[in-house]
Amino acid sequence: MSIPTIALNDGNSIPQLGYGVFKVPAADTERAVSEALELGYRHIDTAAIYGNEEGVGAAIATSGIPRDDLYVTTKLWNDRHDGDEPHQAIAESLERLGLEKVDLYLVHWPTPAHDNYVHAWEKMIEIRAAGFTRSIGVSNHLVPHLERIVAATGVVPAVNQIELHPAYQQRDITEWAAANGVAIESWGPLGQGKYDLFGAEPVAGAATAHGKTPAQVVIRWHLQKGFIVFPKSVKRERLQENLDVLDFELSADEVASIDAMNIADGSGRVSAHPDEVN
Repeated sequence: MSIPTIALNDGNSIPQLGYGVFKVPAADTERAVSEALELGYRHIDTAAIYGNEEGVGAAIATSGIPRDDLYVTTKLWNDRHDGDEPHQAIAESLERLGLEKVDLYLVHWPTPAHDNYVHAWEKMIEIRAAGFTRSIGVSNHLVPHLERIVAATGVVPAVNQIELHPAYQQRDITEWAAANGVAIESWGPLGQGKYDLFGAEPVAGAATAHGKTPAQVVIRWHLQKGFIVFPKSVKRERLQENLDVLDFELSADEVASIDAMNIADGSGRVSAHPDEVN
């Protein structure tokens, strides 16, 4: 069963299930990405700050998979927003990846204390126009950040990649995205193991009902919500397990039960707040 795709607001499309290499050690990245590609993944999400773009590039180079069949995302780090730094940063990322262009380039964090995310977004538009990426988007941008960059440039991001898992669903952002044609990518989709997600009854019950693991149920929930998701693992068997989520479907009641796990006051967040990352 083939991985579904999501249509983006710029006319491009993106595989809905991919492989993220956040915190994959540089020494393990080529092997892990090679195994992911062998298993059928075609969407790889990396970032300059991860320190493993070279490994991603090496795996792509030896895979034998046509470039047009792959989807590669990388990200602009926080200290590269000013001046022409974004242009230099994408050039460096492309060199490390061994690619002429990426499919998606994201502003990694808005860094609001520096008040330069609008400038960074303007440079992203230039980078896309220059042909170094097919699509541009943002990561960790809250609604005020999104509204400001769109008001300043008239260009709506194709994607916003945000922390999103059952306890922390960021509905203000997902509703804004739905209204404005922005695709949502979920990072930390399994809660990074920082709370008992897999033991929660809505997840555990659905896993039993479908003969799947709790992780597979949560990944399936993301897919059915329309989110793009890329769980991370360096173990081949887990990579395979995370891919085996296309042969079942959660019922509307099961989806609603997992929806109800959201903690409305935002205390379900397991990582940094975007206003505090600068």
